[in-house]
Order: sequence, then structure tokens, then C-alpha cells
Amino acid sequence: MIRVGLCGLGYWGKNLFRTISGNPNIEFVGVADAKAETRDKLAASHPHLKLYADALELIADPEIDAVVLATPVSFHYAQAKAALDAGKHVMVEKPMCTTSAEADDLIARAERHGLTLMADHTFLFHPAVLKLGELVHSGALGQISYFDSQRVNLGLFQPDVNVLWDLAPHDISIIDYLFGGEPVHVEASGYCHVNPGFPDIAYLTFHYPNSMVAHLNLSWMSPVKVRRIAVGGSDKMVVWDDMNREEPIKIYDSGITTHPRQDREIILPSYRIGSVSSPRLAGNEPLVDVVENFRQVILGQAKPRSDGHVGRRVLRTLERAQAALDISLRQVDVAMADAFYSIAAE
Repeated sequence: MIRVGLCGLGYWGKNLFRTISGNPNIEFVGVADAKAETRDKLAASHPHLKLYADALELIADPEIDAVVLATPVSFHYAQAKAALDAGKHVMVEKPMCTTSAEADDLIARAERHGLTLMADHTFLFHPAVLKLGELVHSGALGQISYFDSQRVNLGLFQPDVNVLWDLAPHDISIIDYLFGGEPVHVEASGYCHVNPGFPDIAYLTFHYPNSMVAHLNLSWMSPVKVRRIAVGGSDKMVVWDDMNREEPIKIYDSGITTHPRQDREIILPSYRIGSVSSPRLAGNEPLVDVVENFRQVILGQAKPRSDGHVGRRVLRTLERAQAALDISLRQVDVAMADAFYSIAAE
């Protein structure tokens, strides 16, 4: 039986704690958390668990075979590196680390030591994403033209990452699973309403070599929570509304038929509006499958659905998006300053 330790009992760590505890084939050994109050409560409710004030203490424990990291992003690389060097299998909450160079190093260490390295991109285990993958990979949607995502809510403001690094990894990992490859061009814009230098709204556009465009709307400033993805193909279009519990997936037998390039100036495209279907989705809670996949990969019983290479590809796209966002933010700052001085001079 795999003996697992969890580092970090914050927002996502609590979900991982519940999921690891509920897996009958995992021996949950201990938890590391810097807050004494958290450890005290855990000692009272789960006296069998070993508790650590420092993640590195848990990582060094010889009774632990695998480590799950749900600590702040800035700690991911150092802790994952220490765990791999200590001979532990590692699963890291998204994003896997802060740079693709750090990801390269973790992948190399895992391969060198023959250990499992996984990134917790939970949506890759979601029944709706698996259904989207089935539709895309089977060709049921035809030639894909766009991916459009809206992922907005009020908060949660993060102390160490901006809205791009908090929310975009979900959509980038989904795009990677559905279509593969990385964008050939990245555009980004956003704004910092609360904390200077930390965008709380971001708009991303990714261009892909197969003429597909992906647009992401990310926000911590929305009064309502929206989780919606639309994928458009030449034959059918599909919408996943994660807030719709009854009919989360709707497939539209609709599309646009174009004509040869030489005829397009004189012949308008034709539109097809067909029926709408909503397939039933089945499956476990995604995080349950994430933890079980981690266990099975360690034992050589399955392949990882979200390995270090997936985590690295997500990071590369995040880095490019951050670079584009930085340029846009500077341009806006200059334009704002020019407008202020222009008004002041009048």
C-alpha cells in the first residue's frame, strides 16, 4: 500500500485531504502545515496522523513513499525537488512551479530517479472534459475553429499569484488535452484594480497553427460565478456550462458552410441550425480520479493523465501569456499617464 503525506492544508489542500483519506488503497501517513492552529485541530480530529510544522520534515520522513504538495506556488519547486531527491513520488497542485525551467529540472530529476511526477490539473479528469475530448478526437465536431472560455467569479484573491496564474492553468490544460500543441502567437490584456502589479482581470487570445483561435476571459471581479466553455467546429458546436448541474453539456447540430475562396465576395456563407442534445455524464468526482491515477501510476498500473510534461507545457504558455500581459499593462500605464498630463495641461 502506498504511504502518502500531504503538504499544505489550505483551500485546495482540504479537498486533497478528504480525497486521500477516502482512498482505501492509500495509507495516509501525515500532514504538514505551518499554522499551529491547523495542526492542533487536526491532532484532535485525526490522532493517528503524523503532523509536521515544516513540509521538509514530512518529505524527509522515511515512512512516506509519496508526497502531495498543496502549498503556495512559490514553494512548489523547492519542495518537489527535495521530495524527488529523497526518493518520493510527487504530485503538485497547479501550476506545477513558477517557470518552465524549474519544470524541466523536476522532470529530469523524476526520470533520473525513476519516480512519478504529476501535476494536479484536475479538469483533465472531469467527465465533461472527457466528453469534449471524445467529441473532438472522434471528429464529431468537424474542423475546430474556436475555443471560448469564461472563467469569472468574485475573488478568491491570491497572495502570491495573479488571476492569470490562478485561473488560466485550468483552460490551458484543457486546450492541451483537446487539441495538443502550443500556440504560435499569444495576446493578452488585463487590469490591476486591487493590487498594483497583480492583474485581477485578464483576456487571453491564443492562435494555433491549425487556424484555431482560443479566447479566455478570466476575472476575480465578477459578481457572479461563470464557468463556461464553447468549442466550435465545422459540423457541430458544443457548450459546457459547469454551473448547470442538470444539462452541463449541450451539443448543437449547427454550423457554417463556406464556399471556395474565389466565390466568397459574391456568395454569403450558409448557416445550418439543427437539433440540440445533452448527453448524460457519469463518473467519479474528478479529484478522486486524480488521486487514484497517481496511486496507479506509482504502482505501474496506469499511465499519468497529467504528468510533468503536461505541467511544463501549461507553464510555457503561462509564461508567454504573462510576457504579453506585462507589455499590455505597461502600454496602458503610459497611455494613462499621457492622458492625465494632457488633461492637467488644459
